[in-house]
Amino acid sequence: MRLQYAPNVRIVEMPCSGTIDHRVLLQAFENGADGVFVAGCMEGDCHFLKGNIRSKKRVHQVKQILDEIGFGGERLDFFNLSAAQGQRFAEIVQEMTERISKLGPNPLRSSKKEGDVA
Repeated sequence: MRLQYAPNVRIVEMPCSGTIDHRVLLQAFENGADGVFVAGCMEGDCHFLKGNIRSKKRVHQVKQILDEIGFGGERLDFFNLSAAQGQRFAEIVQEMTERISKLGPNPLRSSKKEGDVA
């Protein structure tokens, strides 16, 4: 059974969610993403020991930054998932898609003028 989720979702695979840093998350929004979520291993089950805990902390910090600048931290989230939870992944994609559609498009994208180069 193939799982179905929104066609506008772009998946970026990484060896460990712990390799995500603030810059990567902020760059995604700067490049026009309306929302971002990071899926890390279940707590206590990280192959790299504490990568998922570091990642969760970084996501929380970037959410605070987004709130402080008025962008909206709710456009970013972190979820713990195991590789066997494909159905839960599809549910999270649906949940995030609905959340982002209520928030509207990325304000950075709409503020760029036609022909601007980033």
